[in-house]
Amino acid sequence: MRDTIRKIRVGKKYITGVCLTLQQKNLIVLRGSRGYIMCGYLNLEAAEKFEEVAVKIVGVATLNDALNASVNSCTSAAARLGIKEGQPVKDILSKIV
Repeated sequence: MRDTIRKIRVGKKYITGVCLTLQQKNLIVLRGSRGYIMCGYLNLEAAEKFEEVAVKIVGVATLNDALNASVNSCTSAAARLGIKEGQPVKDILSKIV
């Protein structure tokens, strides 16, 4: 597998999807202008400390997996936007774009 960077359309805007191939697993981030969705490799506690709109997903290996995942957890800033545990990622993309 190789590294992937892809623009993903959300309505009339786009988010950036990044999948970096590491030694054991892939590191995946979906980044919008208001916040981001990250795989389990990244630290939600750090995102909370910096008051960022961040959402954690788990069990994903590709950008398509990420788009079909559900919210595992999120920061308080994300919760204030109405993002909740268990929501499908596709349903919250408009909140971070």
